[in-house]
Amino acid sequence: MAFVGLKSIVAAAAIAQFAGLASAAEYWQSFNSSINPLNITLPNIPQTTSIDPATECTYYNPDPSLFTVDPTQWPTSWDIATSNGMNTSAEFQNFYNSIDWANAPNISVRTLAADGSIDMTGYDSQNDPDCWWTSSTCTVPKLKDVNADIYECPEPETWGLTYDDGPNCSHNAFYDYLQEQDLKASMFYIGSNVVDWPYGAMRGVRDGHHISSHTWSHRMMTTLTNQELVAEFYYTQKAIHLATGLTPRYWRAPYGDVDDRVRWIATQMNLTSILWDYDTNDWSAGTTETVQQVQASYDEFIQMGSNGSMTTHGNIVLTHEIANVTMSLALTNLPNIMKNYKHVINVATCANITYPYMERTVAFRTFDEYLSQNTSAAGAASSIVGSNTNGAVTATGKSATQSSATSGASIVRAISPAFLLPLLLVLL
Repeated sequence: MAFVGLKSIVAAAAIAQFAGLASAAEYWQSFNSSINPLNITLPNIPQTTSIDPATECTYYNPDPSLFTVDPTQWPTSWDIATSNGMNTSAEFQNFYNSIDWANAPNISVRTLAADGSIDMTGYDSQNDPDCWWTSSTCTVPKLKDVNADIYECPEPETWGLTYDDGPNCSHNAFYDYLQEQDLKASMFYIGSNVVDWPYGAMRGVRDGHHISSHTWSHRMMTTLTNQELVAEFYYTQKAIHLATGLTPRYWRAPYGDVDDRVRWIATQMNLTSILWDYDTNDWSAGTTETVQQVQASYDEFIQMGSNGSMTTHGNIVLTHEIANVTMSLALTNLPNIMKNYKHVINVATCANITYPYMERTVAFRTFDEYLSQNTSAAGAASSIVGSNTNGAVTATGKSATQSSATSGASIVRAISPAFLLPLLLVLL
C-alpha cells in the first residue's frame, strides 16, 4: 500500500472532525474519500482485467489519488480490529467515548470452547433472554430501540442474492457474469479484504451491487468485547467508505453470531443486521462437505421457487465470494435460480430499502419500482427518487413490518464459454 507521511496531521484532522459531530451515529461524516460512487473508473491494470486468478491476485499498490493507506492508521489485516494499537488511537477513542454506554445492555461476552465452537454452557436457550441467533435463530430483539434483523425477502417468489467475504481478488469472471445478466447482489465485504483489494470494492459499487459490512476480521461477534466490536464495525465502515465513497447501513454477522449486545452496538452506529433463512454451506465445499452435498442444498432451495414454497414470501440465501469453488458454484446455479424464481435481486430492493448507505448519493429502487422499470436496481438518488433526498432513512412496504418487530483453477475454466452462451438471460 502507498504510505501517508503526515501521520500526525491525518490523525489531528480526524479528531477535529469528530469534535464537530452531534452524535455517535454521525461518525461516518469524518471519513474522507476521493471516490465518486456515481463515476467510478477502475484502473486498467492486469488485476482488474484478467480472468486468471494468479494474475488477479498479484498484489498492487493502489493509485494514491484513489486510495491511500497508512498502515499505522489501520488494524492488522485479519486480526481483531483493536490490533496495531487502534483501540488506543485518539480517533478511535473519541468515537468510542461518544457512545452512551450507560444504556448498554448487561450481556456477557461469550467464550469459545476448546474446539473453537461457542461455549453455550449455562445459557438459557429455551427462553433465550438475549435473542442470541446462534442459540435459537432469534431475529427480533428483546431490547427496545434495537434494530431487528432482516432474514428473508418479503416479496413472493424472490431469491435474495447475497455473497459474503468479498471482495475476492479473483472475482473478475464472476462479477463479469453478474454484470452480463444484470444481476445486482448484496455483497458483504470484509474490511481487511477491502484494504488489501480496494479496486474489487470499487467494482462492486460501479456494477450497482448493494455493499454491506461483514466486519474487519470475520470473528464470532458475541465473543468480542464492546471495544473490539466497535473497532470491527468502525474500521470496516471506514475502509469501505475510503474505497467506494459510501458507508453501509447494513451488515452481516460472521456465522450469524449476533445477540442483543452486538445488535445494540450496531444500532448505535446506525447498522442493521441482514441474516438469511437458507444456507448453502458452499464455503465448506471440498473441505467438510463434498461439492455434491453443497449442490444438493442448492438444488433443494432452487426447487422451492417453483414448487409453491415461495408463494407468500421470498428468501435470503447465504452464499459466498470467498473462493473460486464458491464462485464456480454460483455460476453453475444462477441460470437455474433465474428459471425457478421470478425475481433474483439484492436485499435492498427486495426489502424496499431506498437508501442502504449513510450517504444519500445512491438510491435503490423499491420492489414496485424495480418491477415497473425493469432496469438496474441502483443509481443516482436524483434519477430514482427525485432531487429531494432528505428525511428519515427507513425500509418501506412489507419490509417495514418485518424490521420493526481455494481452488487454484479459474472459475472461467469451470464453466466453458459454450455453456455460458445460452445463459445470457434477461432478468425480469
